[in-house]
Amino acid sequence: QEYLVESGGGTVQAGDSLRLTCVVSRRTFENLVMVWFRQAPGKAREFVAGISRTGNTRSADSVKGRFTVSRDNAENTVYLQMTDLKPDDTAVYYCAAQPSLSLTVIMLETKEYTYWGQGTQVTVSS
Repeated sequence: QEYLVESGGGTVQAGDSLRLTCVVSRRTFENLVMVWFRQAPGKAREFVAGISRTGNTRSADSVKGRFTVSRDNAENTVYLQMTDLKPDDTAVYYCAAQPSLSLTVIMLETKEYTYWGQGTQVTVSS
């Protein structure tokens, strides 16, 4: 199995920055599409940002210009650098992974991912 562990969440003020980390136990980390989703209370889980096997990135319109996703294949780790945080960013943030033959694809739907972390809470106060 693949095990994903998120960390770095917390409570911050609007305008602050936060960096989330997801560490993956799979040795063939390079074969994984890695993405971040988030889920606020009463809301559906939504795509935030993702990175392909070879480093192509994509982010949701709501976070463009504020969030940056990156990966370190040597450390089996993906990051989400969040800046200018807003109260609407408050949610549980999940790391998700899916093996893929494609070097460049990034899937946007939750149903397309098999492996999920337990989530880390991000709370942004006004």
